[in-house]
Amino acid sequence: TARRLQARAARQGHLAQLLHVFHLLPAFLVRMSSDVLDTALKLPHVKYIEEDAYVFAQSIPWNLGRILRPQPSSGVYSPPNKGDLAEIYLLDSSVQSSHREIEGRVTVTGFENIPGEDGTHFHRQAGQCDSHGTHVAAVLSGRDAGVARGANIRSLRVLNCQGKGTVSGTLMALESVGRALGARPRVVLLPLAGARSPALNAGCRRLARTGAVMVAAAGNYRDDACLYSPASEPEVITVGATDSQDQPASIGTLGTNFGRCVDLFAPGDDIIGASSDCSSCFTARSGTSQAAAHRRVGGSVPSGCHSRALAGIAAVLLSAEPRLGRAELRQRLLRFSSKGAVDTAWIPEEQRLQTPNSVAGLPARLAAEEQRLLCRSVWSARSGLSRRSRAVARCASTEEMLSCSSFSRSGGRLGEHMEDELGQRRCVARSGGQGVYAVARCCTWPRAGCRITGGSPGAEGTQCSPGEHVLTGCSFHSPSVVLGAGGRPVEGLGRGPSRCASRTGAVAHALCCPSASLECRLEEH
Repeated sequence: TARRLQARAARQGHLAQLLHVFHLLPAFLVRMSSDVLDTALKLPHVKYIEEDAYVFAQSIPWNLGRILRPQPSSGVYSPPNKGDLAEIYLLDSSVQSSHREIEGRVTVTGFENIPGEDGTHFHRQAGQCDSHGTHVAAVLSGRDAGVARGANIRSLRVLNCQGKGTVSGTLMALESVGRALGARPRVVLLPLAGARSPALNAGCRRLARTGAVMVAAAGNYRDDACLYSPASEPEVITVGATDSQDQPASIGTLGTNFGRCVDLFAPGDDIIGASSDCSSCFTARSGTSQAAAHRRVGGSVPSGCHSRALAGIAAVLLSAEPRLGRAELRQRLLRFSSKGAVDTAWIPEEQRLQTPNSVAGLPARLAAEEQRLLCRSVWSARSGLSRRSRAVARCASTEEMLSCSSFSRSGGRLGEHMEDELGQRRCVARSGGQGVYAVARCCTWPRAGCRITGGSPGAEGTQCSPGEHVLTGCSFHSPSVVLGAGGRPVEGLGRGPSRCASRTGAVAHALCCPSASLECRLEEH
C-alpha cells in the first residue's frame, strides 16, 4: 500500500516520503503534502489517515503514605514486596541512571525518537533533559522514594527536553517494547497524553493483548479523559489524580481529567523525588508537566506521581502473582482501592456518575489468591437524543459480561439488552429521545459459558433452564414505549433468581450461566 501511494503521488508530481512501516499494527508513517490526501484515501486497505500529533508529559504527584498506611511500630512505608519480579518499561524523557536513587535499577535501552525543541538549546543541557524521566524512575523504584523498590526499569526516550513527543515516536517505542518482552511480568508506563489518537490507541491495544500491562496518565486538562490518548483506550489502565485531601488534583485553572475512561485515582500533592541536578540531589516539583513534592511518614521519604505510582503498585501485585492477566490485575487494583474517598463535587455534574470513586492502595500483606469473581462497571458514552439512538458498553477482551443495564437522567429510555458481536458480548441501551447510557458489569472469571436467552414482546418475560443455569442478569427493551422501571428478576426455586419478568410490550433478555459456577441472590432497592 505504501509503495502504491508513492507511485501514484509521483505520477501527480508529488513526493510521498516513506518514513517507517510499523509491525505492531498495520500502518506506515509517510511525509506528504495535503494534495496527496485524496489519493491516499482512495487506496484499498486504507481505513483512516491520521496526522502525526504531539503528546506531552503528564505528572501530577501523589503520596506513598496514602498507598499503604505506615505501621504504627515502624512509621515507614513497607509494601508487601519490592516488586522485584516485574519489569517496567518507561516511555519518557532521558534518565540520569547514575543518580544514587536509581543507580543499578534502570537500563537505558538506547531507543530515542523525539521531535526537536521549539527554539531552545535545552537538548544540550543534560540536567534539563533528564529531569522528568529521572524523577519518574525514582518514583517507580527509587531506594528512598520508590513504590516498587526492587522493580527493574527499562527506559525509552520519547519526550524531548520540553516534555514533548509525537504519536509516531511513541508507537515506535511500543513496537520496540513488543520485540523485547520476555517471560517476566511487564508493565508499560505512558506518563504522557495528547489529543485522542486512534493509531496510538490501536498500538496500545495490540501490545496489551500480547500480555503487557499498560498504565497511562488520565491527563491534566480538567477535561473528559476519553478525549485524550492513550487514556481513552479501554485496554489501558487509566489513572487520575487526587490531592492529600482526596480532592481531584488541580493546578491553577487545570487539573486531573475525569470520566468513564478513568479506571481509578491515585492521591497526589507535595512530593520529593530525585533531581537530575546532581547524582545525590532531591527536589520538590509542582506543575502539570512535571510536579513533585513531599510528605514525610516517620523516617521515610514518600514520593510518587499518579500514573507512576500506580505502575509501581502493579509491579508489587505482579510480583506476588506473576501469572495475573491484565484484566485480573485491573480488578485487583480496584479491589484493594479505597472506595468513596474522592470528593466528587469538583467534577462536572454530568461526569460524576461515570467517574469511578476509587483511590489506589495496597494491603499490608499479599498472597496468591484462589480464583474469585471480581467485577467492575463499565459505562458507555451517552447516546444521541433521537429515539433511534443507541449507546454501547463493552468489557475488555478477557472479561466476561454478567449483566447489562441502562440509565437516563430524564428517566426516558427504551431499555437495554445484551448481544453477541464477533464473539464478544456487548451491552446495548436504547434512547427514549433524551439520551441514555449503557452500563455493563464486567467480571474476571474462568469462562463460565454463559448464554443469552431472549423473550418476545408477548411472552412477559423469559427464564433460564431449570437446574442447569442460574440467572445472573436481566435486561429489557421496547421497540417504542418508554419503559420506566421496565421489569425485574423473579426469585425462583433453588440457587437464586431464575426468571426475568417484563411488562407487556417489552422484550426480556436473561443471561444464564452454568449453576455449578455461580450462586446468586436477589436484592431489591
